[in-house]
Amino acid sequence: MAKILHIDTSTDVCLVALSENNQIKATRIDTNGQNHSKLIGTFVQEVLNEAACTANELNAVALSAGPGSYTGLRIGTSFVKGLCFGVGIPVITLPTLQILAQEALLQNPGIEPNARLCPMIDARRMEVYTAVYNAQVQEQTAAWPEIVTETSFQEYLNQPTYFLGNGSDKCQSTLQHPNAHFIAGIQPSAMAMMLLAEKAYQAGQFADTAYFEPFYLKEFMATMPKNKIF
Repeated sequence: MAKILHIDTSTDVCLVALSENNQIKATRIDTNGQNHSKLIGTFVQEVLNEAACTANELNAVALSAGPGSYTGLRIGTSFVKGLCFGVGIPVITLPTLQILAQEALLQNPGIEPNARLCPMIDARRMEVYTAVYNAQVQEQTAAWPEIVTETSFQEYLNQPTYFLGNGSDKCQSTLQHPNAHFIAGIQPSAMAMMLLAEKAYQAGQFADTAYFEPFYLKEFMATMPKNKIF
């Protein structure tokens, strides 16, 4: 079985893990945000050391490829491209929203088979990056940016729909419906990444290391400080 390094810097979470034979061998995680560039190299070296593995023994690297933080995605992508080019191993790109949906199922195995999962990543104000998955973590609707109002997601609420991720908290008071359920505390995890990455590895679903880009979903928009003086 494959040795896969897992890296997620798409949100406030900085996660690095190593799996082998469908088991997590080592994990490092920081949830404070804004530290990705400082931590990612150290975390990778620490999990390799803990798992008694060298970079040359890896079979692939799995990357949480967005949507999410523009800066975080750039940091993770740059690091992974450098590592995979240097060692000569393939990249597996995983949708961040799918990772969140998989984690929700891991934490809540009693979710109804006909339920929908709606992971949300916080954007500005009442906007979220979201997608819809079924209870088998299969994408039902491609990711899109949504400004959440009382009428959002009405077409999905004819069945139980679970909202989760760091964008769902601000939507709970707005999305009032008997079929709207909210799962708190869902964030990327090593186990969720491993389950998705193993399937992709066995299917030979690899990204082009030279040309793949993170899935930003929206163009980056820099804001100018109000007190900027020219």
